[in-house]
Amino acid sequence: MKTIHAASAGLALLATAITPAFAQSGEEWVGGYYGVYLGAAQSPDDSGSDSFLFDTDLDGRYGDTVRTAAGADAFSPGFCNGAARTATPDGGCSSNEGGADFGLRGGYDWQSGNWVFGVLGEYGTVDVRDAVSAYSTTPAYYTMFRKVDSLAAIRGRVGMAFGPQSENLLYLTGGWAYARIDNDFTTSNGANAFTGNGSSSADGYQLGLGYERKLTQNFSLGLEYLFTSLDDSDYRVRTGPGTAPATNPFLIVNPEGTDMRRSDTDFDFDSVRLTANWRF
Repeated sequence: MKTIHAASAGLALLATAITPAFAQSGEEWVGGYYGVYLGAAQSPDDSGSDSFLFDTDLDGRYGDTVRTAAGADAFSPGFCNGAARTATPDGGCSSNEGGADFGLRGGYDWQSGNWVFGVLGEYGTVDVRDAVSAYSTTPAYYTMFRKVDSLAAIRGRVGMAFGPQSENLLYLTGGWAYARIDNDFTTSNGANAFTGNGSSSADGYQLGLGYERKLTQNFSLGLEYLFTSLDDSDYRVRTGPGTAPATNPFLIVNPEGTDMRRSDTDFDFDSVRLTANWRF
């Protein structure tokens, strides 16, 4: 976030230095624009209670308990948010990760008095990873990863123009988001066979606020905060027989295996971005 803070300070200094040279006579925030955004996404929250859900009889209903041949809970060691470092909880989990958030944007604004209304579309990528791990009594770890491959959004925005030439715009924004999610699975269990159903798609919403300032009649810079929430509920992993005996916990109820998915279907993260827009 140090980079974002430094960029924000630079944006403020640049706006102060350049705007007087391009002062406009009440230029309105009306018309189309296209531009880019570049920022950083924060890591997903590690403090929640994400875990695995199991379907031991393969009836499509999750919430079953995987039990050993003796009837004990095979996943009694528990779960953690993040990627498991070892086969037991004592090794801990690595934290989820955030990264770059960048892409292209375009939109159109209307103005009534000092009120500005608009619609915009964006397409880009977010380097953010979210993982959850489970531990079995074997002992063994099981980790599901998900990462945004691409992200598109259509949002509205409403704001207030202010300043001597209405060169400043403070706004709220919100709308629909759609993402392609890369999923992966790793485990230290070498007896069973594991098959995932691949990448998935997820949609949801974005909410945020921003500040934009015109530096010339056709060019503006801005700073924007966004919260993104995606409903990612498609990914499944089938745990099959492999070389495991029929008494294997995953095979006791149904010899074809057990399906598992993560309990938290919400993929949530925050982003802070710088924007640059060219108006026409």
